[in-house]
Amino acid sequence: MNPRLGLLKPYPFEKLRALLAGATPPAGLSPVNLSIGEPQHPTPDFLKEAVAGNLGGLARYPLTKGMPELRAAIAAWLARRHGLAAIDPETQVLPTLGSREALFAIAQSLLDPGEHDALVVCPNPFYQIYEGAALLGGARPFFVNARAAHGFAPDWDHVPELVWKRTRLVFTCSPSNPNGRVMTLAEWERLFALSDRHGFAIVSDECYGEIYFDESAPPLGALAAARMLGREGYPRLVVMGSLSKRSNAPGLRSGFAAGDSSILAKFLLYRTYHGSAMSNTVQLASIAAWNDEAHVAGNRRLYREKFAAFFDLVNPVLPLSRPEAAFYYWAAVGGDDEAFARELYAGAHVTVLPGSYLSREAHGANPGKGYVRIALVSTLAEAAEAGRRIAEFARARRVAAAPL
Repeated sequence: MNPRLGLLKPYPFEKLRALLAGATPPAGLSPVNLSIGEPQHPTPDFLKEAVAGNLGGLARYPLTKGMPELRAAIAAWLARRHGLAAIDPETQVLPTLGSREALFAIAQSLLDPGEHDALVVCPNPFYQIYEGAALLGGARPFFVNARAAHGFAPDWDHVPELVWKRTRLVFTCSPSNPNGRVMTLAEWERLFALSDRHGFAIVSDECYGEIYFDESAPPLGALAAARMLGREGYPRLVVMGSLSKRSNAPGLRSGFAAGDSSILAKFLLYRTYHGSAMSNTVQLASIAAWNDEAHVAGNRRLYREKFAAFFDLVNPVLPLSRPEAAFYYWAAVGGDDEAFARELYAGAHVTVLPGSYLSREAHGANPGKGYVRIALVSTLAEAAEAGRRIAEFARARRVAAAPL
């Protein structure tokens, strides 16, 4: 057996199940689950029709590299969305089975398992796939805390030079899971300079990039930042995107990796052996999704409505900070995040995720402690119902904690 499997930590939702075990919510309240970031808006009809209309594609083995038409559609979307002069669909784009498998797999192609002191730098809080990818690739994760005092930006400047020298890969997430923060151009410039100096690759997880609240200000992506900074060819940079959240199609398992052609050539070689080719049926449906923006704008409108309604109900009792993007509220609960989550479930039948489950103890602190992640992924009515229950719970909790 691979001994490194023993290094993997329990997934956040395993820990949540254990935390809530034995708690009995009120029988008269229907459950509201705000813990999982799974999009629940309806998948657009045209996308379902595209799947049904291309079932003939199941009769043929798909190419690992993907259909030229799909790579061209992704490249064209990237150029439109990020203002790129050009991106070569032949060498700078690869279809992937969503972003999760690609985030894990690319680490296996970038890391040398024989290099026992290699590091993978991750933001903290973070998506646990980054940690697992590092460990199973033969490296160790180094966590960079993102705290409120620093505007929830990972504190790149406090990473020791000796760490950067051992770094082979940096994972970024922008918009961030869990706080919805978007990386700035200055931050990208700093990371690119460090990559130039030390030679590490950067993998930018942008799966939340199309869920934002100001139609006039889409989040800055890594490819756009590279273009603005004159980095031709996107050296040592790969961006991951997906249709899961953009198009409400998490079950389609359709995404992409784009950027440095030399990295993608090695990644393609790895994927050929890994057996991760996307079904022809899914590829053909994905072309339709990448070519349409109307459904994405409609999706954002639904999120704007939910976030506004939830904010108006909850903020007077439990202060909230509006995220720049993504579909989470990262709420400070003023104390033990595990206790808050368990008591909320037991008292209001609402499930949220303790922030400490999304973080690691690093540099003397767990930056997720005292926070909960609230995923507003369902309907406006459910968001409003959850908001009312959370506000009532927080009000009662505050009264109970007040000195006599």
